[in-house]
Amino acid sequence: MKHLKKLTLLHSNDMHGDFLAEELDEKLVGGVSLLSGYVNKVRQEEDNVIYAIAGDMFRGSVIDSEFHGISTIQIMNMLSPDIVTVGNHEVDYGVAHLLFLEKCAEFPIINANLHIKLNNARLFEPCKVLKVDGMNILFIGILTEVALMQCKTDQMIGTFITLEDAAAEVGRICDVYNSIDIDFTVLLTHIGFEEDKKLAALLDPAWGVDVIIGGHSHTFLEEPAVVNGIPIVQAGTGTDQIGRFDILVDTDENKIDSYSWKPIPINDETCPRDTAMEELIKTYKTQTDAKYGRILTKFVRELTHPTRIRETELGDLYADLFKEALGVDIFLLGSGSIRTEQLGPVVTKGDFDENYPYNKPLFLTYWTGAQIKHGMKRVLRDEALAGEHTEFYQLSKGLKIVYDQTTHEFLKFEFEGEPIDEDRIFTVGLEEFHYLNTIDSFDIKLEDLEKNHSSREIASGSAKILEEMLQKGQHQNAKGEGRLIIY
Repeated sequence: MKHLKKLTLLHSNDMHGDFLAEELDEKLVGGVSLLSGYVNKVRQEEDNVIYAIAGDMFRGSVIDSEFHGISTIQIMNMLSPDIVTVGNHEVDYGVAHLLFLEKCAEFPIINANLHIKLNNARLFEPCKVLKVDGMNILFIGILTEVALMQCKTDQMIGTFITLEDAAAEVGRICDVYNSIDIDFTVLLTHIGFEEDKKLAALLDPAWGVDVIIGGHSHTFLEEPAVVNGIPIVQAGTGTDQIGRFDILVDTDENKIDSYSWKPIPINDETCPRDTAMEELIKTYKTQTDAKYGRILTKFVRELTHPTRIRETELGDLYADLFKEALGVDIFLLGSGSIRTEQLGPVVTKGDFDENYPYNKPLFLTYWTGAQIKHGMKRVLRDEALAGEHTEFYQLSKGLKIVYDQTTHEFLKFEFEGEPIDEDRIFTVGLEEFHYLNTIDSFDIKLEDLEKNHSSREIASGSAKILEEMLQKGQHQNAKGEGRLIIY
């Protein structure tokens, strides 16, 4: 006779400081008060409940950025997840600050592969065994090359790179812990949905991985993807929904007997409010409202950034403002730097900081026309246009590209109305993250650009430049069409 035990596994990912509920169709949607209310409700209704977060608690709101994540950790302490893994944005305030925030956390944070290069010591515990109703449930935290890109400013920090390395690390951990009778194993990853599927295919069934709970690609699912017998799930982004597994665990065979999974909408019709959580958030919001309520500018209309993988109105505007402020020929703006989908028409300091939260250095680099074409070919590769979580760029005025996705050829590649001169040296502005990752983003080594002319930092704060440029002009507008056309 089978020995079956029920487990309810709740999960969030990529919350990005989404603390406040929003009104939609006359009902409140999302926010950590309602999210906390739902988690508490399930914990009261069910016996064996675990709540996990698959990375990126930080970034995306002024409440988070104003207090450098300390506010987020306090809010998360009240939310009380049972286990959390590191996402790429956890590193945004610096590795040292992340380790400080970990000390403030009243919940375990795991990651198997961030390490100090000098002695290969891990920064975090790689895994955690949670004991629930006599079951040993193993969680392993995985983050691959995205973290390495964020950490390149810190030469002491490293990580393994490939999915094959990640799979091998999972195998080593499982082999060690399986000796203590692990009933159920969860990979808590922050590498993106497509990468999760590739990772699942590499896992040896003997290691006993039962479920992959992922993040990073902001993928909303109606049902799990199953690869190599392993259900893979994500819960979109923010706090508008939460993922829920209801699982029967076969504790004799140490595997899933049966399960159901669904995304649960978080709204005031189905989730009770957590008034204590609301009081904590109100404390922070009162402080940020006083500072961030001032008006920076007014657009002609609301400008949008609905997708990272196409030219957008806000992308055009910001790339042009950087080009004008820095006096470069071309500015290539990382689409992921723009964090909200719309802005304006009235733009407050708080609105802007949530929309563009990165106040990092800007760099002047020198590219040949041929290198620009080569780099854009890399940007427009199929996996990027298919929506995988890769770097994409918004173009400043003067550059016009028409690209045929079927033939992978440029139908037009012009600068200021003329075919781009492949031998000419162009000045190109980049944000720090993209300057440090030219190989990943453009398939070009930084040392090859240095052969044209030495690169240099030309501004210490990108957000401050945009803020100043926005304040200089009212009634700004941008069309978001015509610079980058993809067939």
